[in-house]
Amino acid sequence: MTDRSGLHIEAFLEMMSAERGAAANTLQSYGRDLDDARSFLGRAGVGMSGANPDDLRAYLRHLAAAGFKASSQARRLSALRQFYKFLYAEGIRPDDPTGVLDAPRKQRSLPKALSVDDVTRLIARAEDEAREPGNGQFGRKRMHLLVELLYATGMRVSELVSLPATAQTQAGRFLLIRGKGNKERLVPLSRAALAALETYAAALELERERNEAIRNVPFLFPAASREGHLPRQVFARDLKALAGRAGIRAVSLSPHIIRHAFASHLLQNGADLRAVQELLGHSDISTTQIYTHVLEERLHQLVQTHHPLAKQAKKPD
Repeated sequence: MTDRSGLHIEAFLEMMSAERGAAANTLQSYGRDLDDARSFLGRAGVGMSGANPDDLRAYLRHLAAAGFKASSQARRLSALRQFYKFLYAEGIRPDDPTGVLDAPRKQRSLPKALSVDDVTRLIARAEDEAREPGNGQFGRKRMHLLVELLYATGMRVSELVSLPATAQTQAGRFLLIRGKGNKERLVPLSRAALAALETYAAALELERERNEAIRNVPFLFPAASREGHLPRQVFARDLKALAGRAGIRAVSLSPHIIRHAFASHLLQNGADLRAVQELLGHSDISTTQIYTHVLEERLHQLVQTHHPLAKQAKKPD
């Protein structure tokens, strides 16, 4: 039987252009991916239009063996899915062989690292600036508290900027955070964060007296914004600027990176993974397990430092 796969690919690309308005680059990408699959299947003696799920799994295994990243494999599979859906819709095939295929699993990227020294420099810079008199002092005190709270609690930036004003009056050294799914969790505060909170509270009271727009706004970080509180994008921008002034590479710094630093530094110093899960507000331990590389490194260092055999120098042959 004559293999008409080439004609079917051309018809598919024409449909993508005419009916879905696909851009030229998109069409070229689909064409290259489908031609590559067609070439592989052809070498295996299989016509692409008649390929079954096992044939396509063999192609995906070939991509993996050739060193293609999971994201690249997933893009190729996406092109195949679109192609076979077209063949099915046009009655060229009675089924879609990609329907039973699993997408290649992408490796979860490890959190970017921020050292304890970097965080210390960042907070010290914010604290120094908060002491500077003159215009903008309220904003500088606010920035100092934001950084202190973020590193002290590891809360999400959305949780941080939307803290209620009552957070400053809650008893003891704990902060009540309302997270995803309206779930609440208690997170302890460091002495430094408590001191920054006290200083900021006094400044906020004066600011409310001066600024009628935020006088009755019920947030700890009020702002004349649509939400009524400091937008997280503004905080992220100001954080990068602070990092630059502190001599820290700012291009990749974000509030989320400081959240990662909070978790990583706790684990490096002996914290339990379950405890970190609670502090971060992760509902599933599998989300927190992205930090297991920190635990593995700490265990390795523990063995190398304390195991008697690890201390023995290897004798030459």
